[in-house]
Amino acid sequence: MNQLMYKSTRGSAKEVTSSEAILNGIAEDGGLYVPSFIPSIDFDIDELSKLDYKSLAYLVMSKFFTDFTEEELKSCINKAYDHKFTTEEITPVKKTGDNYFLQLYYGPTLAFKDVALSILPHLLKTSIKKQGINKNVLILTATSGDTGKAALEGFNNIDGIDIIIFYPVEGVSAIQKLQMVTHNGENTHVIAIKGNFDDAQTAVKNIFTDKAVQKTLDEKGYMFSSANSINIGRLIPQIVYYFYSYLSLYKNGEITKGEKINIAVPTGNFGDILAGYFAKNMGVPIDKLICASNENKVLYDFITTGIYNKKRDFYITNSPSMDIIVSSNLERLLYFISGKDSTKVSEFMNALTSSGEYEITPYMKNNLGDFYGGYASEAETNHAIKHIYDNNEEIIDTHTAVAYSVYKKYKDDTKDSTKTIILSTASPYKFPKSVMVAIDEKYSHFDEFKLTEEMDKLSDYKIPASIKDIDKKKIVHTKVCEKSEIKDVILDLVK
Repeated sequence: MNQLMYKSTRGSAKEVTSSEAILNGIAEDGGLYVPSFIPSIDFDIDELSKLDYKSLAYLVMSKFFTDFTEEELKSCINKAYDHKFTTEEITPVKKTGDNYFLQLYYGPTLAFKDVALSILPHLLKTSIKKQGINKNVLILTATSGDTGKAALEGFNNIDGIDIIIFYPVEGVSAIQKLQMVTHNGENTHVIAIKGNFDDAQTAVKNIFTDKAVQKTLDEKGYMFSSANSINIGRLIPQIVYYFYSYLSLYKNGEITKGEKINIAVPTGNFGDILAGYFAKNMGVPIDKLICASNENKVLYDFITTGIYNKKRDFYITNSPSMDIIVSSNLERLLYFISGKDSTKVSEFMNALTSSGEYEITPYMKNNLGDFYGGYASEAETNHAIKHIYDNNEEIIDTHTAVAYSVYKKYKDDTKDSTKTIILSTASPYKFPKSVMVAIDEKYSHFDEFKLTEEMDKLSDYKIPASIKDIDKKKIVHTKVCEKSEIKDVILDLVK
């Protein structure tokens, strides 16, 4: 097989191999790495449905990480998808009533980020060896809640790698915050910033292209990489569960050979649904990708109008991992729907920086046909949680509820009866206050940790060991900084 190379969405950086792209995190021109083409897989469903998760992961990832040997890639996969996950299926599909929920929260931090962040550290370590790097790697990551803890777990105490997590001081749940600030690792740092996720993400992306900072770090024996989904090593592993969930429906007799499905994805940074777009282009019979936003509905507005405008109010919602105005991974979609026109992508990104908005071309709007955009208000999100519980005695988290609510709107709008998989991206135990109060107002006076016990009483899904008594753990990370101080904080930590 020919080696698949990676290029920048903005076109002025050199082509690199997958291991170089994983190591770099972001291209030197500020763009994101994309494969030179999206490879296809012969979708023989009877053969594919015989594969377990690890075997399917190897099949999919080997198409993208072509400079990894079979031994190297299988080693990464075997180390990633082991006892850390509390189900052998890794990402099971559960039928609840007439709905299919792809449960992505059986990893160590109870969110979909675990699927990719369990393997990224191993891909990165292998890439370091392949490229003969003799520097320490500094991972910089902004988080809206879930990436932070998943990255801390994945990179914990790995030699030669340090990781710094930035999270908004207001805008993550109490459980999410405690998962991060109680984390104890020799190479891990967690910093709260006075700002929102977009402030953290923008600051981190700018540092990646700051030549003065790069020079300082180089002198100290460090190089940058990222654990956000701007890193192609984060994005590609997420493609696997789109294959796996479709095959699960087929194996369970829910769909027939060749039958198309829809996918509803709660998304803020556009990475998860972009993995679904890749899966569709690789051969998975997906019809519509339903892009579900919360009240920060910048993606809904973009899909329905073709205009991306970040000049808007920012809302803190009960689905905080989606509280995002600047969706980084959308840049990769722009590249593909523009016919791989990196000049056009650069123009859009420059316009977003200078004026806060851009409008795509009519040609590109026509290429958005794979997507349906919708959004759910806080009231609609709460109603979805209560509806699912009252009718099915199933508890879903707020992000899943956003996707369910938008899926219902899609059905009402289009009368489309195509079977649809709804991505359940986080455990309800990460957001007990929002979830339990949505089920019954009587829980409004309970604290978050008492509510996990109450949730345990209502659910077959018991309190996960990873958060049991988390409120009693020692706080390790207490630093808070202004968004303007992020650069100084980083340089201080690598003295």
